[in-house]
Amino acid sequence: MRLRTATLATAAVFVAGLSLTACNSGDDDAKTGDTSSPVATASSKAPATAATSTGKPGGTQAPATATGSSGSGSGGGVSACTTKTTTVQFIASAAHASESEPAAATVKVTNTSGSTCTIVGASALTAKDDQGKANPIETDNAAAGTDAVDIAPGASATADVLYTDLNFEGSQSAREVCAVQASKVAIALPKDIARTVKVTKANGSAGVFNVCTKDVKFGAFHS
Repeated sequence: MRLRTATLATAAVFVAGLSLTACNSGDDDAKTGDTSSPVATASSKAPATAATSTGKPGGTQAPATATGSSGSGSGGGVSACTTKTTTVQFIASAAHASESEPAAATVKVTNTSGSTCTIVGASALTAKDDQGKANPIETDNAAAGTDAVDIAPGASATADVLYTDLNFEGSQSAREVCAVQASKVAIALPKDIARTVKVTKANGSAGVFNVCTKDVKFGAFHS
């Protein structure tokens, strides 16, 4: 009787051991898990490509290009007066200067072309002494005003040149002897080459641009 009881007890312990072993084996599998298929992470995903205004992923939108009218630089205005379309005269003053009033020469520009031209900008004047005894007189009419002046075919525009043609500090016999005595002057219209013209009197005969001081004022053109 005791032997049977011991045998049954031993068998019970053996069965319990098997159950305990089976339970431990299942817990280990649950903790280990299946590592054959790794879990995907955010860094392993391909980044999304934003579509541009062209509707194609990864495309580049071409910048817009402004387009405007390609009209002429003059904006449809008349052409400039130049040496090819005009003649220029320099008419010396008919009256001498006084201590209170300057002498007044005239620059006359005549349109010899078949269409209207315009003077806009500063014109320049240079007068050299015929004997080269003094520095040239150089002036322009930038300070007087450079508004556009249109000259119709055959018409003219004029500008005054104010100067002193008497030497008030010298003797009476030398009053008309000035440092610069020029029979020719050079005149350059705006954005044009200079041209040399003879100095004349009002009647067209030869004259002299007799300048005793550097204070020469070139006025604005007017029609």
